[in-house]
Amino acid sequence: MTRRLHELAGPAAAAAITPASVVVIPTGAIEHHGPHLPLATDLITADAVASAAVERAVEAGVDAWLLPGLAYTKSDEHAWAPGTMWVTAETLLSTLVDLGRSLETLGATTVLFLNGHGGNVAPLGIALRELRRRFGLRTFATSVTVPCGDGESGGDEHGMPIHAGHGETSLLLHLRPELVDMSLAERHVPAHLGATPRIGFHSTPVSFGWLSDDFGPSGVIGDPTAASAAVGAEAFESNVAGAVESLLQITRFTHRPAEG
Repeated sequence: MTRRLHELAGPAAAAAITPASVVVIPTGAIEHHGPHLPLATDLITADAVASAAVERAVEAGVDAWLLPGLAYTKSDEHAWAPGTMWVTAETLLSTLVDLGRSLETLGATTVLFLNGHGGNVAPLGIALRELRRRFGLRTFATSVTVPCGDGESGGDEHGMPIHAGHGETSLLLHLRPELVDMSLAERHVPAHLGATPRIGFHSTPVSFGWLSDDFGPSGVIGDPTAASAAVGAEAFESNVAGAVESLLQITRFTHRPAEG
Protein backbone atom coordinates (compact mmCIF):
# COMPACT_ATOMS: atom_id res chain seq x y z
CA MET A 1 0.00 0.00 0.00
CA THR A 2 1.28 3.47 -0.90
CA ARG A 3 2.34 5.55 2.10
CA ARG A 4 0.33 8.79 1.90
CA LEU A 5 1.65 11.41 4.28
CA HIS A 6 -1.56 13.47 4.18
CA GLU A 7 -3.57 10.59 5.61
CA LEU A 8 -1.66 10.82 8.90
CA ALA A 9 -2.42 13.19 11.75
CA GLY A 10 -0.03 16.12 12.08
CA PRO A 11 2.04 14.77 14.98
CA ALA A 12 2.21 11.35 13.34
CA ALA A 13 3.37 12.89 10.06
CA ALA A 14 6.09 14.86 11.84
CA ALA A 15 7.22 11.71 13.63
CA ALA A 16 7.23 9.68 10.40
CA ILE A 17 9.55 12.04 8.53
CA THR A 18 13.26 11.44 9.13
CA PRO A 19 16.43 12.72 7.43
CA ALA A 20 16.22 9.63 5.22
CA SER A 21 12.69 10.40 3.99
CA VAL A 22 11.90 11.45 0.42
CA VAL A 23 8.60 13.29 -0.02
CA VAL A 24 7.11 12.84 -3.50
CA ILE A 25 4.76 15.50 -4.90
CA PRO A 26 3.11 14.89 -8.30
CA THR A 27 2.61 17.95 -10.50
CA GLY A 28 -0.06 17.68 -13.15
CA ALA A 29 -2.49 20.01 -14.90
CA ILE A 30 -6.16 20.57 -15.65
CA GLU A 31 -6.12 21.52 -19.31
CA HIS A 32 -7.57 20.87 -22.73
CA HIS A 33 -6.37 17.60 -24.27
CA GLY A 34 -8.23 17.59 -27.55
CA PRO A 35 -11.76 16.22 -27.90
CA HIS A 36 -10.89 12.68 -26.84
CA LEU A 37 -9.01 12.95 -23.51
CA PRO A 38 -10.07 14.32 -20.10
CA LEU A 39 -8.90 17.66 -18.76
CA ALA A 40 -7.15 15.84 -15.90
CA THR A 41 -4.91 13.72 -18.17
CA ASP A 42 -1.61 15.06 -16.81
CA LEU A 43 -2.78 14.88 -13.20
CA ILE A 44 -4.03 11.31 -13.62
CA THR A 45 -0.76 10.10 -15.12
CA ALA A 46 1.49 11.90 -12.62
CA ASP A 47 -0.58 10.68 -9.66
CA ALA A 48 -0.68 7.10 -10.92
CA VAL A 49 3.06 6.89 -11.61
CA ALA A 50 3.94 8.58 -8.31
CA SER A 51 1.64 6.34 -6.27
CA ALA A 52 2.96 3.11 -7.80
CA ALA A 53 6.56 4.31 -7.60
CA VAL A 54 6.31 5.20 -3.90
CA GLU A 55 4.78 1.82 -3.11
CA ARG A 56 7.48 -0.09 -4.97
CA ALA A 57 10.30 2.14 -3.70
CA VAL A 58 9.25 1.50 -0.10
CA GLU A 59 9.38 -2.24 -0.83
CA ALA A 60 12.92 -1.66 -2.13
CA GLY A 61 13.96 0.04 1.09
CA VAL A 62 13.39 3.73 0.32
CA ASP A 63 11.72 5.84 3.02
CA ALA A 64 9.33 7.46 0.53
CA TRP A 65 6.07 9.31 1.24
CA LEU A 66 3.45 10.62 -1.18
CA LEU A 67 1.64 13.97 -0.93
CA PRO A 68 -1.38 15.01 -3.07
CA GLY A 69 -0.61 16.31 -6.54
CA LEU A 70 -0.75 19.89 -7.75
CA ALA A 71 -3.64 20.15 -10.21
CA TYR A 72 -3.68 23.84 -11.18
CA THR A 73 -0.37 24.73 -12.79
CA LYS A 74 1.16 26.59 -15.76
CA SER A 75 -1.04 25.65 -18.73
CA ASP A 76 -1.32 28.96 -20.55
CA GLU A 77 -0.43 27.34 -23.89
CA HIS A 78 -3.97 25.92 -23.68
CA ALA A 79 -5.60 29.06 -22.27
CA TRP A 80 -7.61 29.50 -25.47
CA ALA A 81 -9.55 26.28 -24.75
CA PRO A 82 -12.55 26.11 -22.38
CA GLY A 83 -11.86 23.89 -19.38
CA THR A 84 -8.19 24.78 -19.01
CA MET A 85 -7.52 25.92 -15.44
CA TRP A 86 -4.17 27.66 -15.32
CA VAL A 87 -2.03 29.87 -13.14
CA THR A 88 0.89 32.08 -14.12
CA ALA A 89 4.48 30.95 -13.88
CA GLU A 90 4.92 33.42 -11.01
CA THR A 91 1.97 31.94 -9.12
CA LEU A 92 3.20 28.39 -9.62
CA LEU A 93 6.70 29.32 -8.48
CA SER A 94 5.30 31.05 -5.40
CA THR A 95 3.20 27.97 -4.62
CA LEU A 96 6.20 25.67 -4.94
CA VAL A 97 8.24 27.95 -2.65
CA ASP A 98 5.43 27.97 -0.08
CA LEU A 99 5.31 24.16 -0.22
CA GLY A 100 9.05 24.11 0.41
CA ARG A 101 8.59 26.30 3.47
CA SER A 102 5.92 23.90 4.73
CA LEU A 103 8.17 20.88 4.12
CA GLU A 104 10.93 22.53 6.14
CA THR A 105 8.48 23.09 9.00
CA LEU A 106 7.51 19.42 8.81
CA GLY A 107 11.15 18.43 9.14
CA ALA A 108 11.51 17.07 5.62
CA THR A 109 14.89 17.41 3.95
CA THR A 110 14.35 15.84 0.51
CA VAL A 111 11.58 16.31 -2.06
CA LEU A 112 10.97 14.86 -5.51
CA PHE A 113 8.48 16.51 -7.85
CA LEU A 114 7.11 13.90 -10.25
CA ASN A 115 5.81 15.92 -13.16
CA GLY A 116 3.18 15.02 -15.74
CA HIS A 117 2.93 18.30 -17.66
CA GLY A 118 5.53 19.87 -19.95
CA GLY A 119 4.52 23.43 -19.07
CA ASN A 120 5.72 22.86 -15.51
CA VAL A 121 9.29 21.93 -16.41
CA ALA A 122 10.73 25.46 -16.49
CA PRO A 123 9.09 26.68 -13.25
CA LEU A 124 10.11 23.47 -11.50
CA GLY A 125 13.70 24.02 -12.58
CA ILE A 126 13.69 27.44 -10.94
CA ALA A 127 11.91 26.12 -7.85
CA LEU A 128 14.52 23.41 -7.24
CA ARG A 129 17.20 26.01 -6.65
CA GLU A 130 14.93 28.37 -4.72
CA LEU A 131 13.96 25.62 -2.28
CA ARG A 132 17.58 24.54 -1.97
CA ARG A 133 18.78 28.09 -1.25
CA ARG A 134 15.95 29.27 0.98
CA PHE A 135 15.20 26.18 3.03
CA GLY A 136 18.18 23.88 2.59
CA LEU A 137 16.02 21.20 0.98
CA ARG A 138 17.56 18.63 -1.32
CA THR A 139 15.37 19.03 -4.37
CA PHE A 140 14.76 16.87 -7.43
CA ALA A 141 12.33 16.69 -10.35
CA THR A 142 11.55 14.10 -12.99
CA SER A 143 8.86 13.88 -15.64
CA VAL A 144 6.58 11.21 -17.06
CA THR A 145 7.68 10.27 -20.58
CA VAL A 146 5.49 8.93 -23.36
CA PRO A 147 6.34 6.83 -26.42
CA CYS A 148 6.30 8.44 -29.84
CA GLY A 149 4.32 7.02 -32.72
CA ASP A 150 6.92 5.91 -35.26
CA GLY A 151 4.76 4.67 -38.12
CA GLU A 152 4.92 1.09 -36.87
CA SER A 153 3.75 1.48 -33.28
CA GLY A 154 1.16 4.17 -33.92
CA GLY A 155 1.08 6.77 -36.65
CA ASP A 156 4.31 8.58 -37.50
CA GLU A 157 4.59 11.59 -35.17
CA HIS A 158 7.96 12.67 -36.65
CA GLY A 159 9.52 12.62 -33.19
CA MET A 160 6.95 15.07 -31.80
CA PRO A 161 4.57 13.37 -29.35
CA ILE A 162 3.87 16.73 -27.74
CA HIS A 163 0.27 16.76 -26.59
CA ALA A 164 -2.66 14.31 -26.56
CA GLY A 165 -0.96 12.08 -29.09
CA HIS A 166 -0.06 8.41 -29.28
CA GLY A 167 1.72 8.08 -25.94
CA GLU A 168 -0.58 10.13 -23.73
CA THR A 169 -3.69 8.58 -25.20
CA SER A 170 -2.24 5.10 -24.74
CA LEU A 171 -1.46 5.85 -21.09
CA LEU A 172 -5.04 6.97 -20.45
CA LEU A 173 -6.41 3.92 -22.27
CA HIS A 174 -4.44 1.86 -19.75
CA LEU A 175 -5.17 3.93 -16.63
CA ARG A 176 -8.69 5.29 -17.19
CA PRO A 177 -10.17 3.89 -20.43
CA GLU A 178 -13.67 5.00 -19.47
CA LEU A 179 -12.51 8.64 -19.83
CA VAL A 180 -11.22 8.24 -23.41
CA ASP A 181 -13.38 8.65 -26.52
CA MET A 182 -11.37 7.22 -29.40
CA SER A 183 -14.15 8.05 -31.87
CA LEU A 184 -13.07 11.70 -31.48
CA ALA A 185 -9.30 11.13 -31.76
CA GLU A 186 -7.70 13.29 -34.48
CA ARG A 187 -4.21 13.47 -35.98
CA HIS A 188 -2.44 16.85 -35.98
CA VAL A 189 1.31 16.45 -36.48
CA PRO A 190 3.33 19.58 -37.48
CA ALA A 191 5.35 17.76 -40.12
CA HIS A 192 6.40 21.12 -41.61
CA LEU A 193 8.94 21.44 -38.78
CA GLY A 194 10.97 18.84 -40.65
CA ALA A 195 11.97 21.63 -43.03
CA THR A 196 13.58 23.55 -40.13
CA PRO A 197 15.41 20.85 -38.14
CA ARG A 198 17.18 23.32 -35.85
CA ILE A 199 13.79 24.52 -34.56
CA GLY A 200 11.66 22.19 -32.47
CA PHE A 201 10.04 21.25 -29.19
CA HIS A 202 12.80 19.11 -27.68
CA SER A 203 16.58 18.79 -27.97
CA THR A 204 16.98 21.23 -30.86
CA PRO A 205 19.34 24.22 -30.96
CA VAL A 206 16.42 26.65 -31.31
CA SER A 207 13.26 26.56 -29.21
CA PHE A 208 10.19 28.65 -29.90
CA GLY A 209 7.09 29.94 -28.19
CA TRP A 210 3.90 28.16 -29.14
CA LEU A 211 0.24 27.73 -28.29
CA SER A 212 -1.47 24.39 -28.74
CA ASP A 213 -3.87 25.70 -31.38
CA ASP A 214 -0.98 26.85 -33.59
CA PHE A 215 -1.03 23.39 -35.18
CA GLY A 216 -4.73 22.73 -35.60
CA PRO A 217 -8.07 23.65 -34.06
CA SER A 218 -8.30 20.60 -31.77
CA GLY A 219 -5.20 21.41 -29.72
CA VAL A 220 -3.75 17.96 -30.43
CA ILE A 221 -0.07 17.85 -31.34
CA GLY A 222 0.52 14.24 -32.30
CA ASP A 223 -1.41 11.25 -33.58
CA PRO A 224 -3.68 9.49 -31.09
CA THR A 225 -5.61 7.50 -33.68
CA ALA A 226 -3.71 4.22 -33.21
CA ALA A 227 -3.20 4.47 -29.45
CA SER A 228 -3.70 1.30 -27.42
CA ALA A 229 -3.97 0.18 -23.81
CA ALA A 230 -1.14 -2.29 -24.41
CA VAL A 231 1.26 0.50 -25.37
CA GLY A 232 0.00 2.48 -22.38
CA ALA A 233 0.63 -0.40 -19.98
CA GLU A 234 4.19 -0.74 -21.22
CA ALA A 235 4.76 3.02 -20.92
CA PHE A 236 3.31 3.05 -17.41
CA GLU A 237 5.56 0.23 -16.23
CA SER A 238 8.58 1.93 -17.79
CA ASN A 239 7.77 5.20 -16.03
CA VAL A 240 7.19 3.53 -12.67
CA ALA A 241 10.42 1.53 -12.93
CA GLY A 242 12.30 4.71 -13.85
CA ALA A 243 10.79 6.61 -10.92
CA VAL A 244 11.69 3.83 -8.49
CA GLU A 245 15.27 3.81 -9.73
CA SER A 246 15.31 7.61 -9.41
CA LEU A 247 14.19 7.35 -5.78
CA LEU A 248 16.87 4.76 -5.07
CA GLN A 249 19.53 6.98 -6.61
CA ILE A 250 18.22 10.08 -4.80
CA THR A 251 18.66 8.20 -1.53
CA ARG A 252 22.23 7.28 -2.44
CA PHE A 253 22.94 10.81 -3.69
CA THR A 254 21.71 12.51 -0.53
CA HIS A 255 23.55 10.14 1.79
CA ARG A 256 26.84 9.91 -0.08
CA PRO A 257 30.06 10.15 1.94
CA ALA A 258 31.51 13.61 2.45
CA GLU A 259 33.98 14.58 -0.24
CA GLY A 260 37.46 15.37 0.92
